[in-house]
Amino acid sequence: MRKYELVFIIKPMEEEATQAVIAKFETMVANNGGTMEKIDRWGKRRLAYLVKDFTEGFYCIFHFTGTPATVAELDRVMKITDDILRHMIVKEDE
Repeated sequence: MRKYELVFIIKPMEEEATQAVIAKFETMVANNGGTMEKIDRWGKRRLAYLVKDFTEGFYCIFHFTGTPATVAELDRVMKITDDILRHMIVKEDE
């Protein structure tokens, strides 16, 4: 099990919809054999440039442990989810 950091930006939506997207990926980590260490919700921030015609986005950061299969599944689902503007998964240093 390795430690990872997932940073993603959700398109501006209502609060309930945003929390539903965060909960979806939180349960996805658990269902694929990972464990959540910490969740940072930065909130709505202005983007440096237009991303899919949006000027703002809701930033969220997951710190979790998991396997490479967990990361691959998260990456696959984030790419096909329309509510996610950008995401990045990095392995944390030990």
